[in-house]
Amino acid sequence: MPMIKPASKPDLQHISDAVFDKSGLEVFVLRLDLIHPGISGNKWYKLKYNLKEAIVQGFDTILTYGGAYSNHIHAAAIAASEYKIKSIGIIRGEKVEPLNPTLQDAQDYGMELHFISRSDYRHKNEEHFVNELKERFGNFYLVPEGGTNSYAIKGASEILDEIDIAFDWIITAAGTGGTISGIISRLDGAHNILGVPILKGGFLKEEVESLLFNYSGKGYTNWQMNDDYHFGGYAKFNSELIDFINDFKGSHKIPLDPVYTGKMFYALYDLSRQGHFPKGSKIVAVHTGGLQGIRGFNDRFGNLIH
Repeated sequence: MPMIKPASKPDLQHISDAVFDKSGLEVFVLRLDLIHPGISGNKWYKLKYNLKEAIVQGFDTILTYGGAYSNHIHAAAIAASEYKIKSIGIIRGEKVEPLNPTLQDAQDYGMELHFISRSDYRHKNEEHFVNELKERFGNFYLVPEGGTNSYAIKGASEILDEIDIAFDWIITAAGTGGTISGIISRLDGAHNILGVPILKGGFLKEEVESLLFNYSGKGYTNWQMNDDYHFGGYAKFNSELIDFINDFKGSHKIPLDPVYTGKMFYALYDLSRQGHFPKGSKIVAVHTGGLQGIRGFNDRFGNLIH
């Protein structure tokens, strides 16, 4: 069956910066944000096998979860539209009108939005909750929050196909753990992988270990998580992060978002200054997209990101 196609091939872009020169590092950015105008970055990889599986199993509807500014909700709505199947989004929190740009796009692409309380949302992975949703909406293919499952890991493993240079390190932002799990499984113990969680709590390492074991039956030792750069948690930020994002775009013509990629690149710079990476290292930083969220962020906080 046909698969969703990228609009263009990702670009592997070398960036020159005094920080990296002083640290003796060579840094490349894998621009996954460029591959599709709507199914952005890592979401394209995480969704494609999920959508294919839904159709193979005979479903005409997917249901998934996310917050009001979720990149995953946005991408899932567009992907479902391209596959010509229905989509239902279960959104955490009360409905606010007018809809923010993320949810408006999702609705415009045909996603049926349903809002539930934060307390109810905590039960989203429980069998009784899913059964109640099936009673309400009929049969559907369930895509987890963030799209993260074995199909997502399979898709994310293909991110490595876009890298055609020798490298020592890969660094990526980490939310639900699917993208970094795909990268770790594909490298199978080779190279070094650094994840930068955007959620506080320090729980993601254990979650990724579980995802990897369920996917491949293996454990790996060539990866690490650094929990020092979440800036207070999901979608939390300060003026230092915003200044960094704006300065980075000004210097390198690469836009970053404040939830994922901004924090990851901030970590890359800070760790480079600290000597975390051995001199002579060649690093690939994965730009996981998510730029659609900048519109809603600026609407909420006053056009902080230029």
